[in-house]
Amino acid sequence: MTTTDETDDVLANVGPRLRRIRKEREVTLAALSEATGISVSTLSRLESGRRRPSLELLLPIARAHQVALDELVGAPPVGDPRVRAKPLVRHGRTYWPLTRQPGGLQAFKVLVPQSTEEPEPRTHEGYEWLYVLSGRLRVVLGGHDVVMTAGEAAEFDTRVPHWFGSTGEGPVEFLSLFGPQGERMHVRARPKPA
Repeated sequence: MTTTDETDDVLANVGPRLRRIRKEREVTLAALSEATGISVSTLSRLESGRRRPSLELLLPIARAHQVALDELVGAPPVGDPRVRAKPLVRHGRTYWPLTRQPGGLQAFKVLVPQSTEEPEPRTHEGYEWLYVLSGRLRVVLGGHDVVMTAGEAAEFDTRVPHWFGSTGEGPVEFLSLFGPQGERMHVRARPKPA
C-alpha cells in the first residue's frame, strides 16, 4: 500500500469518526456549528465523506469536543514500541540494549558469566545506575568493595574509579543505565592489547 493510499484510507474514516464523537457527546450539528463557526452544511458533508477534511476544519472541531486532533483523524499508531535489538557480546559480557535513543540515556540488561577476573577500575564522564536482577555483583567504587544481591541498586558518578563483575560464585544479571560516555566505555571499549 502506498503512502497516498494510506492517507486516503485515514481521511475516508474521518467522517464516520466525527459523527460518532458528536453523537456520543449528544451534540447537534447546529450546536457544533455555533461552537466552531463552521456551517451546518459543511459539517454534514464532512461527516458523510462528501467534504475532504482539512486542518482548518478539524482544529475547531477538536477544540469544541475537547479532544486531541489524533482522536478525530485516527492517526495510525507510531511504530512498534518494543525494543528488539540484538545482544552485544564484549569481553565475555552480554549486553541487551533496552533503549533506542542514540546520544541519550542508555539502558542495558547485562549478563556477566562466572569469572574470577581481577578488578581494573576505570573512570569516564557521566553517571551510572545499577540494579541487580540475579546473582551476586561485585562493585569496586573508589575505596569501596561491596557485593550486591538481587533487588539492590547503586548509583554513582563515573569519574570515581569503578569496576563491576562476578564474585566468582556464579553468573550475575543486572540492569545498567548510563549516558553516552558510559556506552562508549562499557560497550564499545576495545580490549587492552596482550
